[in-house]
Amino acid sequence: MYRFLVVIEKTNNNYSAYSPDLPGCVAAGDTVEDVERNIHEAIAMHVSGLKEDNEPIPVSHAIAEYVAVDSA
Repeated sequence: MYRFLVVIEKTNNNYSAYSPDLPGCVAAGDTVEDVERNIHEAIAMHVSGLKEDNEPIPVSHAIAEYVAVDSA
């Protein structure tokens, strides 16, 4: 099993998602649920393509953290 960080962003009209560890692997959707499903499918297809091409599967190095700051 492979695990990759996914970043989901709200755009003007929908949601977009990408994985920092898989450059070029992106997805979009009308809702968060749509984009989650679409990026899951995109990552699965991306990894499958890498395997078919005998390319290495990237090791996930990306992490995410929320940072809280005072508004003062």
